[in-house]
Amino acid sequence: MISVLGNETSADELYLKMQDMLGDVVPDFELRIKAELAAEINRLKVEKNAVILGHNYMEPALFHSIPDYVGDSLDLARRAAETDKDIIVFCGVRFMAETAKILNPSRTVLLPSEKAGCSLAASITAADVRELKQKFPGVPVVTYVNTYADVKAESDVCCTSSNAATVVNSLDSDTVIFLPDEYLAKNVARETGRHIIFPTKDPSYGSGTELDYQMIGWPGRCEVHEKFTLEDIANIRKQFPDVVILAHPECSPEVVDACDYSGSTNAMIRYVEQTKAPRYLLLTECAMGENIAAANPEKEMLRLCSVRCPHMNQITLEDTLASLQKNQYVIEIPEDILHRAARAVQRMIELG
Repeated sequence: MISVLGNETSADELYLKMQDMLGDVVPDFELRIKAELAAEINRLKVEKNAVILGHNYMEPALFHSIPDYVGDSLDLARRAAETDKDIIVFCGVRFMAETAKILNPSRTVLLPSEKAGCSLAASITAADVRELKQKFPGVPVVTYVNTYADVKAESDVCCTSSNAATVVNSLDSDTVIFLPDEYLAKNVARETGRHIIFPTKDPSYGSGTELDYQMIGWPGRCEVHEKFTLEDIANIRKQFPDVVILAHPECSPEVVDACDYSGSTNAMIRYVEQTKAPRYLLLTECAMGENIAAANPEKEMLRLCSVRCPHMNQITLEDTLASLQKNQYVIEIPEDILHRAARAVQRMIELG
């Protein structure tokens, strides 16, 4: 994980540290305002016995000032499960906050913005999963953690982008339903040597024609990662021939093939930290590149920021402060859904 600045009580001291780390990323006048907000958040989380979890996609001034822990979905799920704090403030999107509630149901979980959804999570419903299970009876369902609680509740096991292949390989089954990200499913199918079909996209499915397959997918996509193209990569390499390009596995298989490395957000961070290259480009939410640049000033990071996640960008220091002050946007999950989803999420944690 990238280190964060800690629980500073002085806005002036926090400003100086943020200026040193983020002075090349965030305008100075904005840093002063954000340092005051961050200092009050850090004071209030101690008063309320709260822990703040920050996803790698949070904007730099927030990411490097208030979280007690930062990381990817799997990292933060573990932290949520282990904490003994009264309140968990999840600086991420709704499905992440729901996962925290699933893993630690006795805690109050706050999401700073009620608008922080996810296009991928919204691409599938619990009813969709039940229908697939009826069409493919007995086939285990692997659900990406980027889904809502009611979808997780219909699943046998969840996974993250970092352990998806491990989860699929752990199942004693020739065939697996893998939901809902189309590109991640294709990348995992290739990694595990499985032929994948998409029944809702394949016109021959249901016609009586036998299809050879070992994985069943769903046509959901992340609205950020689906926008990266081979043309983007070609243009970047033309201008910067020595660049090392890293892609998230939610990018298309063609884009992943054209890159130098593909992995989860944490895996990409480790790759940059542990290698030496003239410059790097990350094909994922742009804020993460800024966060890595701030934590690794000796590394040159290119930006491809024409596409940002509108949902992650809903989480601000202002809203995080308001959430703590007002106990605002509490995550609630019906008991029956929570218990069924917990089994699938806990299996994911156990598989690592």
